[in-house]
This record gives sequence, C-alpha cells and structure tokens, in this order.
Amino acid sequence: MNQGKVMIKFNRISRSFIGDEVETVAIDEMNLTIKQGEFISILGPSGCGKSTLLNVLGMLDNIDTGEFIFLGNAVNELNEKQCATLRKKHIGFIFQNFNLIDELSVEQNIELPLYYHNVAKAERKNRVDTVLEKVGISHRRKHLPAKLSGGQQQRVAIARAIVTNPDLILADEPTGNLDSKNSIQVMELLQQLNLAGATIVMVTHAPEHSCYGTRVIELLDGKVKDDHQVPEYVGDKVNGNVKEHSPTVLTSKETEKAQTLTEVTCD
Repeated sequence: MNQGKVMIKFNRISRSFIGDEVETVAIDEMNLTIKQGEFISILGPSGCGKSTLLNVLGMLDNIDTGEFIFLGNAVNELNEKQCATLRKKHIGFIFQNFNLIDELSVEQNIELPLYYHNVAKAERKNRVDTVLEKVGISHRRKHLPAKLSGGQQQRVAIARAIVTNPDLILADEPTGNLDSKNSIQVMELLQQLNLAGATIVMVTHAPEHSCYGTRVIELLDGKVKDDHQVPEYVGDKVNGNVKEHSPTVLTSKETEKAQTLTEVTCD
C-alpha cells in the first residue's frame, strides 16, 4: 500500500437525526482527511458523534450535506447498491460484541466473508490459514465461539475483518468487552496490522489505547475538537516508508502512565 496517499476526504459533511420533534446534529460540517497507512483513534464523550462518524465511514449511514470522497469515489453521489459494493470490496469491520455466528466454528466464521466475495475453495482455505496464524488462534480453529474467551473471540473477529484484505478497517470499541490483559493483546495485534500497512479507524472510550495508533481525533458536539499525531509516531512514516523498529508497546504496568500522557497531549 502506498502510504501517505489520501484515502478519505470529508468536505463540510453533516448528519442530523430527528426524534420526538427534536433535531440532533451528530456531525456538524466536518472537514477531515485520512491517509492510507494511518491508525486513527476517535475519542470523545457519549453523544459526540463517534458512532455516526464510523457508520458514515463504513457507508452504513448517509450524510445530509457535504462531500464524502473514498478512494476517489464521491460516496454522497452513489446509490445504496453502489455503496454496498464499495463497502464489501474495501472495508472490514470489527465490533465490540464480536458478532460471531454461534453455530459456526472459528474457521467457518472467518471464511464466511470469502463466500460473498466468490473466492474459490482452495483460496479460501489458504486465506483462512494465513489469518488464523496472524492472529494467533490456529489452535482453536475447530472450536465454536462459546468455547472461546472474550479475547480469543475478538481475535477471530479481527481475522474475519482482514481475511478479505480490505483497504480500511473500522473498529468500534474493539476492547469494550475485554479485561485489561486481553485489551492490551488486541491493541498490540491492531498495532501490528497497522505496521504491516493496514489503515485503521478505531472508536474508543479508552484514551490510553490511542497510544497504539498514529493519530488521535477528539470529537465534541459533532465537530473535531482536536486532531494530532501520537508523539511516538511523529516522523515515523516519511516518504512512504514505515519505521522498521516497533513503537512503544504498553504493558499492564504502564497503562496509568500512558493514560496520563494521552490526556496531556489531548489538551
């Protein structure tokens, strides 16, 4: 992937909802540019527009006004079928609640998106084997989701999101249902995927997890309140090259220190 190339551009996009005769502005004339290879953490209080922003990015929700460009396509001019095609081809989703199918094994859950992409059986097996190894869950491939821990289920969900080789990964509170140990393991995995070239946009309520990414965007009342690079990453990606050494990875003992750093840099 050619890092640094613009993947997404918002030009004064807005999205509102009307309920009980009261209009709620979820996104308010937002301008935003996302480049390939970034790992962006979206922070902000409840109701600030984080979920709506993720839904718009995933083409699960339409904007009311403005321009939304994704990989050169004017999304705001596309119909529902065209958006679905673009989404299926380019975007992978990771959910807080995993959204695995209980009756299917680990490998069957991961393989499922490939059916919808009409991938041949032999290629499906190769891709599933590859991502199982990448997320470290190969030894559980025949297990049903109910037999897995929360951390293992999220690894399966990540494998399912990346098995189609998407250009963009959207993660909605990927550690929301996990304990601190499993949360760190999932964040380390996402960080590794980003260092390998994946573009990731993650919504989170955990500011300490933003240290695993490259950029932090803080929302308030549907607007971008703050937008900055994570200090460890400043200058790491220059002229399309990823820095070869791994950035600082948090341990459970460093969580409090990392949270303090993040809160300071977000001020």
